[in-house]
Amino acid sequence: MEYLVDIFLISISAALINNFVLYYFVGICPFIGVSRQVDMAVGMGSAVTFVMTIAVFISWTITTLVLKPGAPVSSWIASFFMTPETAATIDLTILTYIVYIFAIASAVQFVEMYVRKFYPPLYKSFGVFLPLITTNCAILFACLIVMSHIVGVDNPADTWDLGRSLALGIFGGVGFTIAIVIMAGIREELDLCDIPAPFKGAAVTLIVGGILAMAFMGFTGVDTGLRAALTGAP
Repeated sequence: MEYLVDIFLISISAALINNFVLYYFVGICPFIGVSRQVDMAVGMGSAVTFVMTIAVFISWTITTLVLKPGAPVSSWIASFFMTPETAATIDLTILTYIVYIFAIASAVQFVEMYVRKFYPPLYKSFGVFLPLITTNCAILFACLIVMSHIVGVDNPADTWDLGRSLALGIFGGVGFTIAIVIMAGIREELDLCDIPAPFKGAAVTLIVGGILAMAFMGFTGVDTGLRAALTGAP
């Protein structure tokens, strides 16, 4: 039961309470650049969700098996060159950024080939922003959150397994989709408004984004209340 509560709270937190875009302010580039139309925003959100899920899966697997201190694969390889005791302390977490960027780039390349083959109009509407998912800091941010719950955790019972990590990846992408679709809907309405020249374009988009961020602050503390309600904790 506690495990399911954790999955539920991670999902709600990633999608709404600690929304990557409106709480942590990561992934702002596509949030501004691809939020002019709702259909384009839905497509971009779906692509980011897919890439984030794949990237989190790859990063969790590599971190658990290779990068973290005492990981089985790195320790096994190191045992050929040093004593087993020394091999068990091998720590390759310094490579996390490089490995995660390669994982994200691979997932983006797969999505780009798929969309270009089966959805050419959507591929053309994305333009340069689809390859730029590779540099979307929201995806790298999700991978780093997963890493922080695997490496350096004081209580081994608190270490995230694949289920918790995938919940963060999937619903982190859902939260990104929610934010960008809301912004796209507002921007479509703003196109019909008489906006002063200095505020047109990115300026009014950032102002609206700030207002949305303040609105999402209303979810602060909901996860604590939900945990208390679901687990019966005081």
